[in-house]
Amino acid sequence: MKKIITTVSLALLAISGSVNAADWSGKEIKLGIDPTYPPLEFKTADGKLTGFGVEITEALCAELRARCTWVEISFDGMIPGLLAKKFDAIASSMTINQKRMEQIAFTNKISNAPARLVVKRGSDLLPTAESLKGKRVGVAQGSSQEAYALAVLRPAGVDVIAYKGQDQVYEDLIVGRLDASLQASIAASDGFLNKPQGKDFMFAGPALEDPKFFGLGDGIGLRKKDVALREDLNQALATILANGTYARINKKYFDFDVYGAK
Repeated sequence: MKKIITTVSLALLAISGSVNAADWSGKEIKLGIDPTYPPLEFKTADGKLTGFGVEITEALCAELRARCTWVEISFDGMIPGLLAKKFDAIASSMTINQKRMEQIAFTNKISNAPARLVVKRGSDLLPTAESLKGKRVGVAQGSSQEAYALAVLRPAGVDVIAYKGQDQVYEDLIVGRLDASLQASIAASDGFLNKPQGKDFMFAGPALEDPKFFGLGDGIGLRKKDVALREDLNQALATILANGTYARINKKYFDFDVYGAK
């Protein structure tokens, strides 16, 4: 089991509108996370977990009055780790799609981040198999973008290269080992393009929104048998959407509505 790297400190005070406090108050919920996807999930310079997804999950835990802890694991190990009971939920902005729903369950949508292609400024590449034929495209292992690239792009002659973490994709893109990268639009925009290291890169073409691969947005992944936890997280999500907590966290990280992002 990966080492639990930090504990979410939650006040166990009575909160108006809290969800099933008698069931979850003080109980531990272990959350799997890959902190290489800023601004959704990442670490500060001193190693503290933060990001939009982290704060939203902490808000859900506060509604449940649960004692939530984080378990760090690479993204491609998320579903195997969940099924092996290394943690209780995947809280790492995982796209809800049909293939994953064959293995696990999801909460309702937490956010929406369509896939986008990132290329060098001035490039004429587009997010199509024809345009990318013979080119090297980087993706994160276990991501919906990898599934799409392997199913649609590789058979058309695109060299799809998978990496353990998204930060490694950007590193090779910067030094020219890749011609393009394919990832969630929010992570690319705020975690790379708006950073100094991404100043020479841009989005190419429209978003890829094939529901077969990119589903209905991102959610928290759960084992199918954990129905009570799923229902209570959904109720907690409805609460923070209604009481302004979600909007406050959204505003901290984005200048647009990430819940309905296109």
